Amino acid sequence: MSILRGVVRRPRRPWRLAAEASALLIAVVVAFPLYWMVLSAFKPAGEIESTEPRPWTLSPSLDSFRRVFGQQEFGRYFLNSLAVAGTVVIVSALVAFLAATAVTRFRFRFRTTLLIMFLVAQMVPVEALTIPLFFLMRDLGQLNTLGSLILPHIAFSLPFAIWMLRGFVKAVPEALEEAAYIDGASRARFLWRILFPLVFPGLVATSVFSFISAWNDFLFAKSFIISDTSQSTLPMALLVFYKPDEPDWGGVMAASTVMTIPVLIFFVLVQRRLVSGLGGAVKD
Repeated sequence: MSILRGVVRRPRRPWRLAAEASALLIAVVVAFPLYWMVLSAFKPAGEIESTEPRPWTLSPSLDSFRRVFGQQEFGRYFLNSLAVAGTVVIVSALVAFLAATAVTRFRFRFRTTLLIMFLVAQMVPVEALTIPLFFLMRDLGQLNTLGSLILPHIAFSLPFAIWMLRGFVKAVPEALEEAAYIDGASRARFLWRILFPLVFPGLVATSVFSFISAWNDFLFAKSFIISDTSQSTLPMALLVFYKPDEPDWGGVMAASTVMTIPVLIFFVLVQRRLVSGLGGAVKD
């Protein structure tokens, strides 16, 4: 009892309360568009078109989702998006890992120039390169194929991934590499058995950005998939419900909700690795 009496609760400092309130307010502001999207997907048509919108509904409906899944090509669009995003994540992660190891562990001519070029590549707007990429894909014969979406996304995700993974590779002590060689490990074995698991959190962090960029892409899908709609991705499915004269906002919101679910699942699966990966990037 005397011990409990000696315990004194420290009052929370005003700045901490202000920080927590600010964080809660920011979270509400950020989450509100997502809430409104899901709410609109479940609202009946009359409430969506009402001149007095309300942040709730007393008669939820699944009609919008029925129209979405009733589209014959929706399943194909989903698989196309999954194929594009999955390929971009795997290829960009492997190439970025090897490139980050090369620019960190090896000394060669123009190494600094190459790193600066990676940084400059991040500053170029995607919109400015869409037309040149269109002619490049045309010359390569990749228009109206998923390759026209995969190749540009790999190219745009690599500079960021290499810069981020460079810090993780640099954090691994060279003494560990030397010890592995003394124990008889080859360079390839050290690379994949020792170095790869150590930088895996960074690979997860870069993969999240690559996945989101490829999954939500509309610009390249609209520019490079011209006539063969069987090669379209999910963002293009939104155009089915958006008509200039009479847009189906319920269908748009329902399709957007379905598009968001794989991203949320991906985040849930990698959230622990993502936090440690971003923490390592900040330390660097």
